[in-house]
Amino acid sequence: MPQKVMTNDDWAKLVDTSDEWITTRTGIKERHFAAEDQAVSDLVVEAAKRAFEDAKIDKDLIDLIIVGTVTGDNAFPSTGNLVQKKLDIKPIPSFDVSAACSGFLYGLIMADSFIKTGLAKYVLVAGAEIMSRVINWEDRSTCVLFGDGAGAAILNSNEGGEKRRGILSTYWGADGNLGELLKQPAGGSLMPACEETVAKKKHTVHMKGKEVFKYAVLMMQEAATKAIELADLTSEDIDLYIPHQANKRIIYATIRRAGISLEKTFINIDEIANVSAGTIPIALDQARKQGRLKPGDNLLMSAFGAGFTWGGLVVKM
Repeated sequence: MPQKVMTNDDWAKLVDTSDEWITTRTGIKERHFAAEDQAVSDLVVEAAKRAFEDAKIDKDLIDLIIVGTVTGDNAFPSTGNLVQKKLDIKPIPSFDVSAACSGFLYGLIMADSFIKTGLAKYVLVAGAEIMSRVINWEDRSTCVLFGDGAGAAILNSNEGGEKRRGILSTYWGADGNLGELLKQPAGGSLMPACEETVAKKKHTVHMKGKEVFKYAVLMMQEAATKAIELADLTSEDIDLYIPHQANKRIIYATIRRAGISLEKTFINIDEIANVSAGTIPIALDQARKQGRLKPGDNLLMSAFGAGFTWGGLVVKM
């Protein structure tokens, strides 16, 4: 997490809002913002170094890098390419996944497939965003929702290990028909940057909040329920659920529909806000360090993001 912290009271000095307004509607109290000289690749590199240390493996074992992000350093080269360079890892396949808030889960699902087909043995999967660079600082309905940060995980095969360890099930989907509800209009080939697009803040987040809320609950619940079903488990078998942290009301509605107790749900949105693809890996790290996630536990994760995209996984820790 970047060092700079932006509180709700800080936002109240810039736009017409208040700590009470933000907290009541979202559950967010503060968020971290990157320094001016930090890029997404810098955050991923720091998270990756900590992951290597935690996994007790040498970085040179990594043979694939996948970075989930929609706020990469450049359109190209990919943030994955830059991470490979900055970590001084030998030339290996490296690329980005543009699935917004579902980016980390998409990356895990892809890494799982690459490992099981023998195309990779050790995969670095990261989710990272600097959302502060793409928010409209004058739009109180969206600017207060997002934060910056990164998380990373190392995946490898479970050969010789327990049969029921690792990723037990995966479920993902997308519906481009709903893409207009949450998007960054300018900056691509459809609407290249120009004086007009900058002046009209077309390079920032545009969201139709009520519609997004409705679909987020439906798809987060579907992803969670399907992942549990595919793992041949029930909601009672889940020891910890890590949902994407977009809005506390969305989380509450999701667990109510999926039959998961609040006590088994990890919530840190008050501390980090919505870090898009960075949300779940950050929560995963925090949950382990807080003792909420132990070896042998059944972990459920689900996310929903712009696109619209969604995904769910069950992992035996």
